[in-house]
Amino acid sequence: MIAAVTLFLVVALSALITKIATIALIHTGLSTQSARFQARSAYTGAGFTTSESEKIMNHPVRRKIVFNLMLIGNAGIVTVMSSLILTFVLPDTLTSKLYGLVIVVLGLSLVWWAVKSKWVDRGLSKIINRMLKKYTDLDIQDYAAVLHLKDDYKVSEKKVDKDNWMANKTLLEMDLRHEGITILGIDRANGDYVGSPTGSFCILPGDVITVYGKADVIKNLYSRKRDFVASIAHKKYVEKENRRIEKQQADRKAAKDQ
Repeated sequence: MIAAVTLFLVVALSALITKIATIALIHTGLSTQSARFQARSAYTGAGFTTSESEKIMNHPVRRKIVFNLMLIGNAGIVTVMSSLILTFVLPDTLTSKLYGLVIVVLGLSLVWWAVKSKWVDRGLSKIINRMLKKYTDLDIQDYAAVLHLKDDYKVSEKKVDKDNWMANKTLLEMDLRHEGITILGIDRANGDYVGSPTGSFCILPGDVITVYGKADVIKNLYSRKRDFVASIAHKKYVEKENRRIEKQQADRKAAKDQ
C-alpha cells in the first residue's frame, strides 16, 4: 500500500518537475514544443537531437536547467522502479497486489488528467511563474500576452525545403507582411542566427524560420510549393488581410463616433 502511494507521488512529482523545467526553458527563449520535448528528454535520459542539444549547451541558463533535471530524473526513475518492485513483487497476498494495482491505476489516471487539463495547466503555470520570478534570476515574461497569442495568432518554426515557395526569395519579394505574417528570426544551417531580418534578406533551403501571424495563414504558407498555386494563395491572403484591416479601422471609427 505505502509503496503504491509512493509510486503515485513520485510520478506526480515528476510531472510537476518537468512542467517547471518546461516553463523555465520557455523563459530562456525556446518555443513551447521544443521546451517541453527537451525537459522530458532530459528528465528521462532519452537524449535529444544534435541541433536541439546545441541550443541547450550554448546557453548557460538552459544548460543549468537541463543538468539539474538530469540529476533529479535519475533519482526519480530509480525510485519508481523500487516502488514497482515493492508494490507487485514483494507482497505475498493477491489482495495486497490488487490494492496496489488499484492505487497505481487511479493515481496515474489522475496525473494523466492533470497533465492534459488546460485548466490545470493555466493555474499551474501562473503559480510556477510567480515562484520563478521570486526565487530565480530568470527574466519572467508572459510572451503569450506580449505577442497576443490568442484570436488564432501563434508563433511557429519551420525548416524551409528546397521546393518550398519561400526558398531563395527575399522577404521583399514574398511580401509576407501584407499577409499579416512577420518573420521574427532565421536559424541558418551553419549555426548563424538572424533576428528581425530586413526585406533584402534571402531565405535559403535549410533555414529554420520563426514566424508570427494567424494560424491558417501560417499553415498555408508552409504548404506552398514553387508553382502558380502559391502566387494565387499569396494574393488571396493579402486581400483577406486588407479586408481585416479595413474592418478594424471601420470599427474603430464607429466606436469614436459613438
